[in-house]
Amino acid sequence: MREQIADRIEKLQKSMRARDIDAYIIPTADYHQSEYVGNHFKSREFMTGFTGSAGTAVVTMREACLWTDGRYFIQAEEQLSGSGIILQKMGEPGVPDICEYLEEKLPEDAILGFDGRTIGYEQGMKYEEIVLKKHGSIAYQEDLVDNIWEMRPEISKEPAFLLEEKYAGESTETKLKRLRKVMKEKGTNLHILATLDDIDWLLNIRGKDVTYFPLLLSYAMVSMNWVDLYVDETKLDSGLKKYLEDNKVIIHPYDDIYEAVKEISKEENVLIDPLGTNYAMVKNISSDVNIIKGENPTILMKSMKNATEIKNIRNAHIKDGVACTKFMYWLKMNIGKIKITEISASEKLEEFRRQQKLYMQPSFDPICAYKEHAAIVHYSATAESASELRKSGMVLMDTGANYYDGSTDITRTMALGPVSELEKEHFTLVAMANLRLADAKFLHGCTGANLDYAAREIFWKRGLDFKHGTGHGVGYLGTIHEGPIAFRWRIGEHNQMLEDGMIITDEPGLYIEGSHGIRTENELLVCESEENEYGQFMHLEPITFVPIDLELIKPEIMTEDDRKLLNQYHKQVFEKVSPYLDEKECRWLEKYTCEI
Repeated sequence: MREQIADRIEKLQKSMRARDIDAYIIPTADYHQSEYVGNHFKSREFMTGFTGSAGTAVVTMREACLWTDGRYFIQAEEQLSGSGIILQKMGEPGVPDICEYLEEKLPEDAILGFDGRTIGYEQGMKYEEIVLKKHGSIAYQEDLVDNIWEMRPEISKEPAFLLEEKYAGESTETKLKRLRKVMKEKGTNLHILATLDDIDWLLNIRGKDVTYFPLLLSYAMVSMNWVDLYVDETKLDSGLKKYLEDNKVIIHPYDDIYEAVKEISKEENVLIDPLGTNYAMVKNISSDVNIIKGENPTILMKSMKNATEIKNIRNAHIKDGVACTKFMYWLKMNIGKIKITEISASEKLEEFRRQQKLYMQPSFDPICAYKEHAAIVHYSATAESASELRKSGMVLMDTGANYYDGSTDITRTMALGPVSELEKEHFTLVAMANLRLADAKFLHGCTGANLDYAAREIFWKRGLDFKHGTGHGVGYLGTIHEGPIAFRWRIGEHNQMLEDGMIITDEPGLYIEGSHGIRTENELLVCESEENEYGQFMHLEPITFVPIDLELIKPEIMTEDDRKLLNQYHKQVFEKVSPYLDEKECRWLEKYTCEI
C-alpha cells in the first residue's frame, strides 16, 4: 500500500508539473462540504491512505503533507508510516496551519491548484489571498486526482424519497415561507443552497448518496416564487416529482448549477453562506451581482426541532436504548465463551438495531475500540487491525443509528473483565463529567462555550483534558454533527445560544495512549424551565437511556450529588428500557441500574 501511495503522489506531481502548478490541495469533501462523503469523493483517502473522516492533503513538487486534528493523530501516524507523507498535527505547538505552510512554501508567481467544487468559498478566498500576495493565481477548474484514479467509483444513483410530515412535523410550504421571510429581512431575493442537509430539510426529501447520512446530492436556488433544484432526475419517482411540482420546485440536471449561476442577473441580491458554498460556484457568479454573505437561515431553523420531531426522536432513543442494552447484556454474557472481535461486536450491535422498527442504517462509522485502541479517539477497526475482545480490560463503543423517527449517537465504555484502579478512577471521572453537564441549569442566552466548564472542571482540576469537543448538535436524518451549537470551551467558537428544542451530545472522555480510552455519551434536549425576574431559565434533559457500567464506577471518589445523579439516571433507564426486555435481560438490567 505504501508503494501505491508513493506512486500516486508521483503521478500527481507529474500532472502538476505539466500545468505549472506549485501546490495542490486535496480536502476531505464532496461538492457540498459534507462531513462524510460517498465513495466517489474519497480523493484524500485514495491519495494518502489515511481513512479518518477529517483531513487535508497538500502536495508540492518537493513533498506531501497531511493535516488532521487531535482525534486522529495516532491513527494518522500508523496509516502514513512509510508512505513519505508528512503528518501535520493541527493545533500542536510549532505546527503551521495550511495557510501558514502555503505562505512559506509557495514561490513568487505561484499557481495553487485544487478542485474548486471541493473547497468552501471562505477557505478558498483565504488561499486566494495568499496567492495574490505572491502575484500568482488559482487553478480551480480541474480535478487532477480524477486523472490518476482508475476504477473510481461512480457518483451514487440511489433513489430519493419523501420524508412524510408525520416524521418531519412541518410542510415544505411553511418552511419555504419562513425562509423567504428571513430572506426579505436580509434584503435578498435569491438564496443559493449547497449543503445537503439544509436542502433536504427544506424540501422534506432524503436520499442515499452520502455514507451514513440519508441525504440527496443536490443544489437549490430559492427565489421568492419558486425553487430551482439541481439533481439527478433519475433518482426521483413520479410521486416525489409531483410533490416537488406542487411546491413550485423546478427540476434541473445536477451539474447545470455551475452554468446557471453565470446567468444570475445583476439586479438580484443573492444570499450565500460562505462556509456552505463551494469556491467554484461563487467564482462563477458575475462580479456585477450583489452577493450578501451570511449563514444559511435553515441552519438555525432545522436545529430547533418541532414537537413532532421531538416526539419521534424520543421514541427513536427508546428503541436505540433497547438495542444497546440488549447488546451490552449479550456482550457481558458471552465474552470469553465465543470469539468476538472489534468488527463482529459492531456487527452484533447493528443486528440488535435492525430488530427495531423503522431502522434505516448506521448514522456514522461505528467505533469499537478495545483496550489501547480506545485511546485513538476516532479509531476504525479494519480486518488487519481488529483485536479480539477478551475477558479483561475495557471496550469503547461509539455508535449510532438512523431510524425514520430520528438519529442517535451514543458511546459506552464497558468492562469485559478485570481492570486497573486507575482505569476505574478515569471511568468514574468521565461519568461524573457527563452527569454534571447534563444537570446544568442556565439562563437563556448561554452558549455551549459557557457550559463546557461544567464537564471539564473535574479534569482540569487534576491536570487532565481531552482533545475533542464535549458535544455537538444532532440532526434529524441529516448530519450527525449538526450546527450551529456545540459544547466547546474556546472563545469565538460556536457562539449560537442554546434554544428550546435543540439536541446536543454530552460526551466527555479520557485517553491514555498505549493503555486505554474512555468516553460516555448521551444526547440532551435543550428545554425551557421557569421564567422569573432574572429571565428565562433553561435546562438539559437526557434522551439517551443505556446503563453506565457500574462495574467501572468507584463510588468513593464521587460526591453525594454525583451518586444521586447517577442513581436518578439509572432509574430512568430501567423504567424506559425494561418493558422491552426478556426476563433474563430485565433481571440483569435491574442489577446494572441499582442504586449506589
